[in-house]
Amino acid sequence: MSGNSVSSERPPAVVLLSGGLDSCVTAAVAARDNDLFCLHADYGQRTQSRETRAAGEVARFYGAILRNIDLSHIVVPGSSNLTDRSTPPVAGDLVRTGVPTTYVPFRNANLLAAAVSWAEVIGAGRLFIGVVEEDSSGYPDCREAFLASFQEAINTGTATEATITIVAPLLHLTKGDIIRLGVELQAPLQMTWSCYNDEELACGKCDSCLLRLRGFREVGAQDPLPYRSF
Repeated sequence: MSGNSVSSERPPAVVLLSGGLDSCVTAAVAARDNDLFCLHADYGQRTQSRETRAAGEVARFYGAILRNIDLSHIVVPGSSNLTDRSTPPVAGDLVRTGVPTTYVPFRNANLLAAAVSWAEVIGAGRLFIGVVEEDSSGYPDCREAFLASFQEAINTGTATEATITIVAPLLHLTKGDIIRLGVELQAPLQMTWSCYNDEELACGKCDSCLLRLRGFREVGAQDPLPYRSF
């Protein structure tokens, strides 16, 4: 499969695919009714190469077209612990209040903007994003209010004949709910990567690892990812 179109009567949909668990389950939801056009972004994250590999594997699993885009322009030294390798490894804290140090300023707005452009070009009416508000690290651009505001921008800023709708199927789910849904849809969870720090063995200590591990414990299942001993 190549190019910007697929030979199918199913409608096209753009899926933001990070390579993580949430985006994989979101792709599984989208794949029920759509041909997938997946967008993966590199923005200098610590585990960039591992995430890119995971996104590629998930996209191939669904027979999707995959585009990689460079968002390194949104990162400057000191702006986020997720991208600044001069800072210590990301430490997890699921009871903190406020915005975590791993927040990448306005990242999802940049991702959505690129996805909307692609959707308008290929005639996709749905744009899937795997943001989670209820059981997450607390990023401001993962909230329902943010998505509603961006939807207004899409409605105002795209061509009159274009109707592009943001779909966030995981927004109000817990991580356990997301894993159950992924298992139900036979999503390739074993292909995903969630760790913020490492690319060989997941650290088991960052927010993303802690949330993922908690979710698998909730459903009484074994996480297929390899972790360091801790």
